[in-house]
Amino acid sequence: MKIIRKIIEIDEELCDGCGQCVPGCAEGALKIVDGKARVVEDRYCDGLGACIGECPTGALKIVEREAEDFDEAAVEEHLAKMENKEPENKKDCACPSAGIQVFTPLPHAERSGTDEDIKSALSHWPIKIRLIPPDAPFLKNADILVLADCSAAAFPALHQDLLKGKIVMMGCPKFDDVQIYIDRFADIFKTAGIKSITSVYMEVPCCSALPGILKKAMKISGADIPVEELVVTRKGGLSLPKPGQTIKKMIRT
Repeated sequence: MKIIRKIIEIDEELCDGCGQCVPGCAEGALKIVDGKARVVEDRYCDGLGACIGECPTGALKIVEREAEDFDEAAVEEHLAKMENKEPENKKDCACPSAGIQVFTPLPHAERSGTDEDIKSALSHWPIKIRLIPPDAPFLKNADILVLADCSAAAFPALHQDLLKGKIVMMGCPKFDDVQIYIDRFADIFKTAGIKSITSVYMEVPCCSALPGILKKAMKISGADIPVEELVVTRKGGLSLPKPGQTIKKMIRT
């Protein structure tokens, strides 16, 4: 029976399909379909909005409209069916933070002129700042590489010179929500025991917020973590932003 009640509404323009809201709904009312979060059936949504706090883009909100009444018995049946689903059904979720993976990087090799000699140093997934939960196992006592998105494309020797032995966290300090980044890093710095941070960003103004994000997060968390800043030039070289800074790694300019 349809009634006027509170229920979740999803703004498709804001939803990026990250999937973080899905585990936040205890009733299993949400699912990622075609890269967007959807309400599976109105009767599964209790309208309390527990999933809203998990959304990094603000795409979820509670509205009042005509909808099927919440059906607790149907929810229990729905959850039971979900538990019996094959793992392959998880592919419907575009890129959930719940899909954490830790793997051994490919054997590292220096360039010798052929593509076959260029190996990946990546050791984990996901890599986007908004998708990495503070309790991700690969963050524990890690050296992290905080990488502005554009710098990954501009610096040709990223894997060889910077990524090996580090946990990478990528994002855009211009187009993403700065406060979400500050909160995420603060939570990580409070709990993960991060050993060091290498902050890599472009020489363009778009990236200028990245060092400030990390400083604010450390102030909130109370952590004192050594930070090394590197600036990628438009031509793909690296430079040190402040006099007196050093870098032990080889820099290809």
